[in-house]
Amino acid sequence: MDLEPSPTTSDLEEAVAVFVQHRRRLFGIAYRVLGSAVEAEDVVQEVWLRWQKTDRSVVVSPVAFLSSTTTRLAINVAQSARVRRETYIGPWLPEPVDTSSDPEVGAQRAEALEMALLLVLEKLSPTERAAYVLREAFDYGYPDIAEILQLSLVNVRKIVSRARKHLAAEQRESVDGAEHRRLLNAFVSAAQTGDVASLEAILTLDIVSLSDGNGMRGCARIPVLGRAHVAKMVTYWKLWQDAEPRLVDANGSTSVVLYRDDQPVAFMTMAASKEGIHKLMWVFSPSKIAAFLDSRSRFAAPSRPAAGGV
Repeated sequence: MDLEPSPTTSDLEEAVAVFVQHRRRLFGIAYRVLGSAVEAEDVVQEVWLRWQKTDRSVVVSPVAFLSSTTTRLAINVAQSARVRRETYIGPWLPEPVDTSSDPEVGAQRAEALEMALLLVLEKLSPTERAAYVLREAFDYGYPDIAEILQLSLVNVRKIVSRARKHLAAEQRESVDGAEHRRLLNAFVSAAQTGDVASLEAILTLDIVSLSDGNGMRGCARIPVLGRAHVAKMVTYWKLWQDAEPRLVDANGSTSVVLYRDDQPVAFMTMAASKEGIHKLMWVFSPSKIAAFLDSRSRFAAPSRPAAGGV
């Protein structure tokens, strides 16, 4: 019986070099489809294992192979994740990711990265989400997307168009980075001092506050709606007592992590338009906060996967 020859050291080194070259892109695709850095890392790990086992001599385009494998695996994970999230207690929010060292998380453009947009993407099917991400964030051509998703070209165009319309109906035009930081600083200052009037001045009438704690005590299990209700909740929260807010770069914009006794207790980011802050997104889940803090060093230096993992 003939045995497959084992890969030589040079073959493996070349496989590692190719994978490392495209790793950010692969993570960026998976993260946008899944809204979870931990799940995206698991997908990238599986792609690496498959890349090792593939007969790379017949692969015409490594980046196409790796991107296709990543997208299909992410869609599969997203389909099972959707079922799991049906039992989630309270609002589910995407897992924030640090973007200070890699502002675009592997994308040619930073589209589909903001927390608010990732949340809206959750309303699309996994396949619709993948098609939109490949087109808008990574500028893949429609024929390439059709091949990756194994759909017709006409169908892919319809899917992307439908996703754009859905997202456009849900999204507001965002303020620039400087105004975003100004509003965030004003919000934190007013919340710390209990200044309800100053808070109401920067919140829109229809603001919504979402808290992700999966049933944690003291964490709102339903969205809090309206300027007065949100301002009252924020200023009366014991969350701010003896807490130290630290600004961080998350999903391409400035956010804040609250620390107490040097331990992170909450992550908060917001969405704002020229009318003011219209969405607050709070993450209290310890595992999601830990994943965000761990993501800070993800791309500080290119990682070289060992034979068994990345």
